[in-house]
Amino acid sequence: MAERKKRRYLHEVDLMRVIFIGGVLLNHTTTAFETRLVDTSHSQLILEATHLALHFTRMGFMFMTGLVLVLNYYHRDHQWLKFWQKRYLGSGIPYIAWNAIIMVVATLIASGGIDWSQYWPHLGNALLYGNEYYMYYIVVTFQLYLLFPLIVYLFKRLPDKHLVIMGFSAVIQLFLLVGIKYWLPHVDTSHWWYLFKDYGVNVLVYQFYFLAGGAVAIHYDTCVAWVERHHRLIGWSTAILAAGTVLLYFGDRDVLQLSRSGIFSVHQPYIFVYDICMLAFVFWLGLQYARVRQHGLPDWLDRLVRAFSTVSFGVYLTQSLPLFALGGILSLLKLPAWAVLALLPVGYLFVFGGALAISWFCYRVPPFGVLIGRPQWHLWKGVSTHVKNNLKTHATTETSVSSERH
Repeated sequence: MAERKKRRYLHEVDLMRVIFIGGVLLNHTTTAFETRLVDTSHSQLILEATHLALHFTRMGFMFMTGLVLVLNYYHRDHQWLKFWQKRYLGSGIPYIAWNAIIMVVATLIASGGIDWSQYWPHLGNALLYGNEYYMYYIVVTFQLYLLFPLIVYLFKRLPDKHLVIMGFSAVIQLFLLVGIKYWLPHVDTSHWWYLFKDYGVNVLVYQFYFLAGGAVAIHYDTCVAWVERHHRLIGWSTAILAAGTVLLYFGDRDVLQLSRSGIFSVHQPYIFVYDICMLAFVFWLGLQYARVRQHGLPDWLDRLVRAFSTVSFGVYLTQSLPLFALGGILSLLKLPAWAVLALLPVGYLFVFGGALAISWFCYRVPPFGVLIGRPQWHLWKGVSTHVKNNLKTHATTETSVSSERH
């Protein structure tokens, strides 16, 4: 029987999760504002040129998922059928539910009514391909869950070759990104399997980040020491590369003359290097939060970070609803472009607050917790026992790691 190690609670993960979900919402909020601005306006150019700097959040979630999955399961007995049951139910129910709910809202907004004969095929397509309401990430994690036993086997089978594994992974990642940016746009992919044609939902395109999260989890203390020792280099490299994304934008637009989707794609070699530095920098920020927390961090701030972290998966799932409302509000505004741009912080708070409110309601009110992967009931134990056990778990968080909910 594999040895079960006592797992510590990583408070740095809480802040990292908050930063990544906050970045996702900022990314999508700026997109909503950009589409409402007049083409060729300076305000639109500002949003477009700085948009690539926000493209670390998707990869941050991939890294976090690999990190926490390995922390939770690497030293357990490998009962993979139970693992798959728990993970697919925990993510699958919210995935199906929010696709269905948001599609009803979107259809009512668009047409004022619902033709159910068209709704169900539309929903089935969205569930199969993950191509609606930013749900692609769930489809990617479904693939990761299937492959996760192989990842664990790989790391355990080659215990002294983890650095080599990551080196090969990085080379493969760069090869894929070069192909996606410079070769794939010139190829007819209409007859390809959708996981290759719509590569944004293919887990292999993100393999480096999942493996990196797993490697960090296995060698956690060593990685922490390295990040702490090189944090200045990491910080300056991240700042320089973030500024360089503006040059990347103009290079992709004016020199390479890529399509709009190519210009804003996260799948670029430069973004890969930027993402690695940004993930290391956010990791360092999380470590500083965990350290400050041990030396008198205000209770209200600690509770706030942990609350945001707890429902971050729900915020991700429900973000489309406040984004719809924001789009409607912006369409009613008759303001100059600079005034619309100035309202970006207000719009961001509106989207974050709306998604947070919906998610917090689900978290606190049974039985809606199941919609954000935080069920308040158990099929056999009932509501009260399950809630009591959850509260007890939360009260003793020093002995366990948070779930990988993004």
